[in-house]
Amino acid sequence: MHVTTAIDVPVYTPMPAAERDALLADVEAYCQELRPIEDLCYLEHRFNKDSIDLARKHDIMGMIVPKEYGGRGADFPTYATAMARIGREGTGVRTLFSGHCSIGQTPVIEWGTDEQKRRYLPDSATGERIMAFGLTEPEAGSNPLELQSTYRRDGDHYVLNGVKYLISNGTIAHTIIVFAYPEGDNGKGRRMSAFIMDTDGDGLEREELTAKLGMPTSDTAMFEMEEYRVPVDNMLGEEGNGFRVAMKTIRAGRLSVASGCVGVTEDCLESAIDYAKERHQHGKAIARHQLIQDHLAMIEIGRQSSSSIVADAARTKAASEDHPEDEELGRQADLLIAKAKFVATNVAFDAADRALQVLGGKGWSDLYRPGRHWKDARVCRIYEGSDEILKLKVAADLLGKEYAAFS
Repeated sequence: MHVTTAIDVPVYTPMPAAERDALLADVEAYCQELRPIEDLCYLEHRFNKDSIDLARKHDIMGMIVPKEYGGRGADFPTYATAMARIGREGTGVRTLFSGHCSIGQTPVIEWGTDEQKRRYLPDSATGERIMAFGLTEPEAGSNPLELQSTYRRDGDHYVLNGVKYLISNGTIAHTIIVFAYPEGDNGKGRRMSAFIMDTDGDGLEREELTAKLGMPTSDTAMFEMEEYRVPVDNMLGEEGNGFRVAMKTIRAGRLSVASGCVGVTEDCLESAIDYAKERHQHGKAIARHQLIQDHLAMIEIGRQSSSSIVADAARTKAASEDHPEDEELGRQADLLIAKAKFVATNVAFDAADRALQVLGGKGWSDLYRPGRHWKDARVCRIYEGSDEILKLKVAADLLGKEYAAFS
């Protein structure tokens, strides 16, 4: 049983303070310029292409890319802070960055050869190349081991076949990290592999999924690979190591989702406070009503708790990257990120629900931010690890692997 009462995190190497401040200033400028555009796109239920153009302008598409490959070299705590700020503008906008940076660039950064890094990271850091992560399939969600996509070797190429579903940035991506099993291998010991797939070849059909409950300004897609050829040099990591690539990448994805949800909670709290002070009913501002104060207090308590656990998770993740030989630290980072993702996403949805209630009838409208957050944040409890999977993960750590419900 692993019961920890305190987190002892080794020192990690932070990015220089001046560079951190400059990056966060650029993120703030981006968000200020983006907000009126995002508001309009949301009301018109259309993809916000300016979210990418402005990110290029403010040089924030390569936040986590090492400086030697043209990026900003942000550490995980700084990146988490940036994602929280972007999350205030909407889960759709934050998802753009999660898909591009956290689960698009990260596997190349961590598993790519130097040649692959030099081929893909500089363009992705400028935003000229949009990245995505293609793991989920129609019949493989919470259990990626059930995916059905296949590959086979054909000379100096691999040939991919299969369907990927609910892929963030799926129709706009120039490059997608995809996962598949060897064709014809259906045994229990089969092992998936990862590939860097450029999307400009023949045999790829992509479709934007617009029938979503929320996030209308982001790109979500499904795509089908039919005899799609990928150069042998584009295998990511060793053959058969795809599951490990995917699971470690998802850590970064979960952390970005959790961080963005802290921003959702912050924005909901600000909206609720402002409205409660301005709105008068029964002869006084509704901010003076005790039940309104209950909502505000609960949002703030959730904000503080989620902010703290996300910060702990980001520091632990940074330390584990600085100490890759420390397997126990890596396990702690993985578990803490799962806890942070569960806490922050549930807090964000509750905060949006409470803020919507404070706004009353006006809250039930896309014209006001809490209602949009309420629709958008709900998916955060599903993707990058559903609530149920995360709780099972925590329970397995407490009980021991032999008790894992999904083993």
